[in-house]
Amino acid sequence: MANVLDNAGLDRLTAAVLALNPRPRERRWVSLSFAIVDAVWSIGATYATTVVPLVSRVAADFGVSQPSVPNSSPPIPDPVPLEAFRARFDVESLTARTNRQRTSTRGGTSKAHAVLDHVEIFRAAGIDTLDQARAIMSDGPAFERLDTALQAVPGEGGHGVRRGYLWMLIGDDDRIKPDRMVLRWLRSQGVAASPVTATAIVHEIVARINDIPGERRTTAWEVDHVLWQAGRALPA
Repeated sequence: MANVLDNAGLDRLTAAVLALNPRPRERRWVSLSFAIVDAVWSIGATYATTVVPLVSRVAADFGVSQPSVPNSSPPIPDPVPLEAFRARFDVESLTARTNRQRTSTRGGTSKAHAVLDHVEIFRAAGIDTLDQARAIMSDGPAFERLDTALQAVPGEGGHGVRRGYLWMLIGDDDRIKPDRMVLRWLRSQGVAASPVTATAIVHEIVARINDIPGERRTTAWEVDHVLWQAGRALPA
């Protein structure tokens, strides 16, 4: 397998990605609380059968029947600000509403605890809503301070996959999460990549797609998502 790709290899991968037909983001969470729950529980869990129902149960506790909306929908006020989420849940009550999964099978903390750690870090930075979280992404120094603080939450991992995924859920279309599904798809194409290398490869593919005359402009989020879907369909 190739570890370093030349132009021909990148051209081949770009064509393979285009054949997967990356599409724009279809839906988004309506609350920062839901994005945090998704980001923490998605690591090592089945998304459709565990994470989505779990977020829906949490949302229902606040009377939110539609925790996600089409991405084209107009913005609405965050229905579950972090202050309200923290007032309702402690570790025990959140665990009871979700499950007892941990951030690591080797002695990690509970995912409920990790969610509440995220909540406290965001609130310490003065962020309570989804709009505020999106706004800080354009404030370089403030964003770097917050992003660095989030690294301390157990379950961060060596390459910040969970943290990158959280910012993607919040609305950053220029990030990717080089998780095992993306790496699996790259392996299926003969490329043995680390998360760092995979990130560089995906960004290069995005740049190449966007240099093709007449091709619809594509984001890193779109490529990451279609690779995740394709990797999930492959045998482990």
